[in-house]
Amino acid sequence: MIKKVVLAASVAMVFAGAAQARDQIQIVGSSTVFPFSTAVAEAFGQKTGFGTPVVESTGSGGGMKLFCSGVGTGHPDITNASRRIKSSEVELCAKNGVADITEVKVGYDGIVIANAIEALAYNLSLRDLYLALAKDVPTEDGKWIPNPNKTWKDVNASLPAVKIEVLGPPPTSGTRDAFVELAMEGGCDTFAWVKALSKKDKNAYKAGCHTVREDGGYVDAGENDNLMVQKLTSNPDALAIFGFSFLDQNADKVKGAMVGGVAPEFELIADGSYPVSRALFFYVKQAHIGVVPGIEEYVAEFTSEAAWGNDGYLTDKGLIPMSDAERAQWSASAKGNAKLSM
Repeated sequence: MIKKVVLAASVAMVFAGAAQARDQIQIVGSSTVFPFSTAVAEAFGQKTGFGTPVVESTGSGGGMKLFCSGVGTGHPDITNASRRIKSSEVELCAKNGVADITEVKVGYDGIVIANAIEALAYNLSLRDLYLALAKDVPTEDGKWIPNPNKTWKDVNASLPAVKIEVLGPPPTSGTRDAFVELAMEGGCDTFAWVKALSKKDKNAYKAGCHTVREDGGYVDAGENDNLMVQKLTSNPDALAIFGFSFLDQNADKVKGAMVGGVAPEFELIADGSYPVSRALFFYVKQAHIGVVPGIEEYVAEFTSEAAWGNDGYLTDKGLIPMSDAERAQWSASAKGNAKLSM
């Protein structure tokens, strides 16, 4: 639930000296939330007299930087995120006069490890994923060594002798952040001495558990998930990391690996069985409400049952809906312009 908070900075003379207000909402942020936001923008444009919002896929981190850069028509009104805003980003916003922000949770998404439809089927544990993609890996005797694993069979004798090549999002991506925290950290914690390290030396723990390899086993494929799907179809040995919605929309081209014996399916993500799932959000700059036309109406469309409900049009795009109670709670907070609480 969103609670009220007072940020350090205040907004004064919000649009002083600004040119005539824009007549289109500007939205940036997560590539995962992008198709949902675009669908809402299109429905909003058709249903209302406002212009269709301009939605740009910049990645969650990139969107936060743009969103928090200032107040006024030269800055975005809304940013999408495939993870919750960080305290450092709240501080950046406050530093630049973005003092009042409304947080809206929109639903859930699974992070899938996918490959071409005709390629081998994988069942990967969190430990497998960590040992395949970490820069350094722990030994049983309490040391870190450069990752020696070149093939999936090196990681786990039950896996195929196929070269490790995983396409994934860049460091600015919320999907990357969530994958590191949910999958890699989860796999790292299967080493007892490393899990204990998290309480003794958090910096050393994060360096070992969160740092992705840079020797070709993990390939930074940018923010374009559609391009990753294309690359998988041309390289059946490669795997890729992206949101469930892209798997759902490209089920004729790619399939998702099981993680911990659980398939990345709608119902299994919704009930929490699938281990690599996360919440999705967008953030609204309150200082722009009433200046850039249609922001409140756009939020109302996104939080309507027609959009994010169990049978809403966003489920056709792959969004995993929240429970009825959660939707009611977040809808009320969004419509009331409740302020972000960290």
